[in-house]
Amino acid sequence: MLQGTGSDVGKSILTAGLCRLFTNRGLTVRPFKPQNMSNNAAATSAGEVGRAQALQAQACRVKPTPDMNPVLLKPQSDTGAQIVVQGKVYGALDAKDFTCRRAPLLGCVMESFERLKAESDIVIIEGAGSPAEINLRRGDIANMGFARAANVPVILIGDIDRGGVIASIVGTKAVLDEDDAALIKGFIINRFRGNIDLFNEGYRAIEERTGWRGLGIVPWLVEARSLPAEDAIPADLCRAEGVKIAVPLMPHIANFDDIDALEAEESVRIVRIAPGQPLPEDAAMVILPGSKSTLSDLAFFREQGWAAGLAAHAGRGGFVLGICGGYQMLGKTIADPLGVEGVPGEAAGLGLLPVKTVLGADKRVTEVEGVSLPDNTPFRGYEIHCGRTEAESGAIPFLRLSTGEFDGVTNPSGRVAGCYVHRLFDDPRMRARLLSAIGAESDGLDQNKRVESALDAIAAALEQRLDIEEILNIARTFSLP
Repeated sequence: MLQGTGSDVGKSILTAGLCRLFTNRGLTVRPFKPQNMSNNAAATSAGEVGRAQALQAQACRVKPTPDMNPVLLKPQSDTGAQIVVQGKVYGALDAKDFTCRRAPLLGCVMESFERLKAESDIVIIEGAGSPAEINLRRGDIANMGFARAANVPVILIGDIDRGGVIASIVGTKAVLDEDDAALIKGFIINRFRGNIDLFNEGYRAIEERTGWRGLGIVPWLVEARSLPAEDAIPADLCRAEGVKIAVPLMPHIANFDDIDALEAEESVRIVRIAPGQPLPEDAAMVILPGSKSTLSDLAFFREQGWAAGLAAHAGRGGFVLGICGGYQMLGKTIADPLGVEGVPGEAAGLGLLPVKTVLGADKRVTEVEGVSLPDNTPFRGYEIHCGRTEAESGAIPFLRLSTGEFDGVTNPSGRVAGCYVHRLFDDPRMRARLLSAIGAESDGLDQNKRVESALDAIAAALEQRLDIEEILNIARTFSLP
């Protein structure tokens, strides 16, 4: 099990890298994360999982399953989240109930873990946050609570790039319960830049103060930029040149990896619009991404003045694309009578598409494929959404699924469109269609091939920088009867 000294220390990427490394060695590998908190999810044939576990499954060259992430928390307000258990909606969780509501889920977590363990040679488990958050230890199912229940060894990861890595690792040892600390068998230093020899003294100091064995120092992995982010929106990827696509950042943004394939294009400049900033008048396209709380994010969108800016952009002939929650916002009305995503209510949409949405308790989670209309450009992706969006009579459909159903609509000019399909532009043919419309060229590369190449490069770097044989020895020791 890989745990971290804090959030965003690289657990997800290192887990994916080790999954690919051991898979390349001929082992049957499965990823596992007992509890994840992210609005970046992926659809499987049996429900939804965190995006990171879908990536890690790809690293193992297998399809993702809900067992790989049995508990997924999807924040939909500052104090509440939707709970997804083994791929299906389980209920809602308020922050004040967090400790008492999660503990009973350990049974489901262990059930999923045992199924994965039975079908694989090795399971690489990713923790969440940090075990040093001892205020959350009671009822924990994400870190040491799970490790103790499953009796699995732990490797602790520290991020040297953010500074203070010696204190963060040694400090973790200091605050942990003795029995928890005993499960940690080693540590990894992640995201090192520069001359590794300069850290020799610090490395030894950590070993001496913790009694844990150092298992290697991982350099800054530039290939990680080609992988889908799990729960953070990168702020340092914006190019200085290229056809500008603006993406307004709303509080409950979901599935923001939809733009990964566009971001990889050299001809495109993705500009993330922070709260308080206007939509740029020189943007060729504005993309409204998904949302876990559509009505709340729609109100926020208006508060920033973005609604007026979007109307002006569309009036100038600019392109607009709404995906999932963004598609719902582009319609005439959105109603949430049951309070599925928060407080019940209804609001006028942005009025750029002739559709109306009513949110409901049923959730559609499915992989899809089809073609765009009218040119029949193929695509593959997935849908994760609540409720139904009904188009007015005479509305122009945007996509036709392989089932014969239509998904999404466009306005008569074809410059404003919306749909429910995530990862729409991973297929180079669909991406080229979009870029051609806004005056940009596509490199024609398949996004999946980019990810595959990155996974192999990361696995090769870990093979070189980590004591892989000792990691395997640790796993073997704990798997003995």
